[in-house]
Amino acid sequence: MASTLCSILFPFSLFLIFSALSTSLADVLPSTPVAPGAACNSTPYPGFCKSILPNSPSANLYDYGRFSLKRSLSMANRFSLLVNQYLRRRSSFSIATVRALEDCRLLSDLTMDYLLTTFGALNSSTSLVTIEAEEVQTLLSAIITNQQTCMDGLQTTSSAVNVENGLATPLFNGTRLFRVSLALVTRAWIPKKKKKVRPHPTERVLFSGMEVVRKGRLNLRMSDKNRQILESTSGRKLLQSSDSILVSDVVVVNQDGTTNFTTISDAIAVAPNNTDISDGYFLIFVKAGVYQEYVSIAKNKKNLMMVGDGINQTIITGNRSVVDGWTTFNSATFAVVGQGFVGMNMTIQNTAGAIKHQAVALRSGADFSTFYGCSFEGYQDTLYTHSLRQFYRECDIFGTVDFIFGNAAVVFQNCNIYARLPMQNQFNAMTAQGRTDPNQNTGTSIQNCVITAAPDLASNNGTAIKSYLGRPWKEYSRTVVMQSFIDSLIDPAGWREWSGDFALSTLYYAEYNNTGPGSNTSSRVTWPGYVSAMNAADASNFTVSNFLVGDAWISSTGVPYTAGLM
Repeated sequence: MASTLCSILFPFSLFLIFSALSTSLADVLPSTPVAPGAACNSTPYPGFCKSILPNSPSANLYDYGRFSLKRSLSMANRFSLLVNQYLRRRSSFSIATVRALEDCRLLSDLTMDYLLTTFGALNSSTSLVTIEAEEVQTLLSAIITNQQTCMDGLQTTSSAVNVENGLATPLFNGTRLFRVSLALVTRAWIPKKKKKVRPHPTERVLFSGMEVVRKGRLNLRMSDKNRQILESTSGRKLLQSSDSILVSDVVVVNQDGTTNFTTISDAIAVAPNNTDISDGYFLIFVKAGVYQEYVSIAKNKKNLMMVGDGINQTIITGNRSVVDGWTTFNSATFAVVGQGFVGMNMTIQNTAGAIKHQAVALRSGADFSTFYGCSFEGYQDTLYTHSLRQFYRECDIFGTVDFIFGNAAVVFQNCNIYARLPMQNQFNAMTAQGRTDPNQNTGTSIQNCVITAAPDLASNNGTAIKSYLGRPWKEYSRTVVMQSFIDSLIDPAGWREWSGDFALSTLYYAEYNNTGPGSNTSSRVTWPGYVSAMNAADASNFTVSNFLVGDAWISSTGVPYTAGLM
């Protein structure tokens, strides 16, 4: 992972001159006319912001937000065209550089989608309900992450230096504009306090009760034909109850050739494109076996549900790594972008080993993605929670350095987090959260989990290896560990710096009501950004209900969850 682009956050409490009294911008209604200079003072780049906004005496924060989004769309489109120009000359570049450019193309396409969705939501609206406001802030947060990921990928290979030089300025200018847009939109449309969102009453009936999955039963609402297919191949008797998950179609993967497909990728290919959750899930049941393939679920493959035969039964494995010429982003064994993905009962591995450094098992940049009863196994950078909103329940995560990283809004609940034996002279860091802007609604929340040593570390005197809860990958890194068991492997300091004093005053790290021999906070770091005495009110901001607005979407997956504090 590469170092963050430096930025300066200017003070938020600034004064407007539009009346005889000097009034704080925070007290001004978004519909009140305001000078562009005053509006821009609440953004990370006031001078740049003022240079792009129209000098209109009647404009308000809504107008400025929409205008900056239009400029963002134009800039994103130009950057996408520039990346494609480089890719048309791919024969001039190394394979590693081409891979980095392909990452940038994928990410720029997603950025265009997110900006179009956001502009559509805000173009005629001055009021958003909670779930709409959350989506807007989530999408704008993700486009800033996409920019950073593109740059990080280009910086992984020295052969990309000419390309990086050609894209660095557009990337930097794009990032500045996107951060200005996020700041203006946040001020105008995003409420400071989220209102709780409850699922529709019919959804409660239709989508509840899937805790029985790990006990060998799965409650699914589907046609008799699909039920017969699944029961005959999975060996599971499915309860025919209205308390169930809606499934539109079922396919089965088995390597012996007796079912629909022998590879997971072939099954994904036949899934319908751009379905709505109201149509139900396209279910892919993957029989036990070791699947040596790289799985990619594209943005148009929405609402897929993939169910395996269990951890260490259905195993998806690969070994790509940065050392072998892949970017961290495209080293993933399993990558999902399609919204609404649900993965259950399977193991996803990257077996490159510690010696190959960054090597991702799972990368998720899928909004509303959920994983239940899965195991993610690797060493450095095992689980890449790249962007958007994600939930993990009763999963096992194995790794060494920065092995849960990324910039999603993500909650891990009732999971086991295992530190493995690292290479000589390495230390373990459980998390490396990558938030780059204070207006991003992203962060890593670890709730009611077990943080302990994997067998290989435990058998090698695990307490002699330095292990930490996390370190700040990016400037506004945000991680909370609460109501979890922390074993003795965690160093008394708890957290580790990234490089010198980088991010120590801008990060947000906190612990709340943890137990276990490693949970004592009396010798923790004393950084300005570390909260040693988090209270229940602050901790509740990082629960499923508040941090993910999860009541609005996790119910549809059937995965059990606790909405608030336990």
